[in-house]
Amino acid sequence: MDSLRVVVIGGGTGLSSLLRGLKRYVEPEDGLPPVDITAIVTVTDDGGSSGRLRRELDILPPGDIRNCLVALSDESDLLAKLFQYRFTAGKGLSGHSFGNLFLTALTHLTGDFAQAVKLSCEILSTGGRIFPSTDRNVTLEAELVNGKLVAGETRISRARIGIKTIRLRPKHCPPLPETLRAIEDADLITMGPGSLYTSVIPNLLVDGIPTAIRRSRALKAYFVNLMWQPWETMNYSAYDHVEAIHRHAGARLLDLAILNKRPISGALRRLYAAQKVFSVENDTPRLAEHGIEIIERNLLLTKGEKVRHDPALTAAVVLELALRGRQQRLTRYKE
Repeated sequence: MDSLRVVVIGGGTGLSSLLRGLKRYVEPEDGLPPVDITAIVTVTDDGGSSGRLRRELDILPPGDIRNCLVALSDESDLLAKLFQYRFTAGKGLSGHSFGNLFLTALTHLTGDFAQAVKLSCEILSTGGRIFPSTDRNVTLEAELVNGKLVAGETRISRARIGIKTIRLRPKHCPPLPETLRAIEDADLITMGPGSLYTSVIPNLLVDGIPTAIRRSRALKAYFVNLMWQPWETMNYSAYDHVEAIHRHAGARLLDLAILNKRPISGALRRLYAAQKVFSVENDTPRLAEHGIEIIERNLLLTKGEKVRHDPALTAAVVLELALRGRQQRLTRYKE
């Protein structure tokens, strides 16, 4: 059977969590076609180990890419564990993960970060392809609601002021050709879950990516976040997330919004409320009014001390929509 072609766009823990759930469908299962996964990952991180490597060695931040590599590999494999190993001591080494250093060394050997990522996929035998959204060393810049400009993802997250808009510096940066081909050929394109302004939208600021998504015959869906992002998306409803994506992309991109309908436990709600963080309102009438189809599922991870999407449940929705997207593309082709 022909593989279902799925493109997932994002960054941070949200994207790697989704990939962790999705990799089970790489091989055919229960009569279903296999899933061909392409992850498009933001490269604006400037904190922690990634930030240090950017500043000291002038490479793209490897952290989010590393997490995606491990998520798509056999995480019980020794090499995958090695990629996540973090040094706790040693002058210059403390705080760095082995995977970040490996990607840095391979970038210097090949002279190309994207090629280093491709080779790492082969070394780890990942169940999909991973592309940085651009191979240019870009900086994220935000205009806050008070008019102040803040440069750098870490400083933006610490600003404690709402975000009005974000952009990349330099403003114009090209995507990888492979990224545009994957978007064109996709049955399904998903965005999120993950930080709206620092994981999802930065990918849409790369030249050509929004246009490619809009022109693609794929179904386009957004996994709406479960909770407000402190200061970045305080008081944001589901529609506010969708509107921000469209506004920054300069065009309407999304067909569907995927919402969680499983209640959050009282203990977790109180834990977040102590930080003045609350759940994202599912304002379904407003979404429907703007022509966004709504899918509601039980997507909440029921264990742990943080509100998170369940990787398996989220991946199951991706498979469902990929099958629907394939049928939609076939129907349009016949027409």
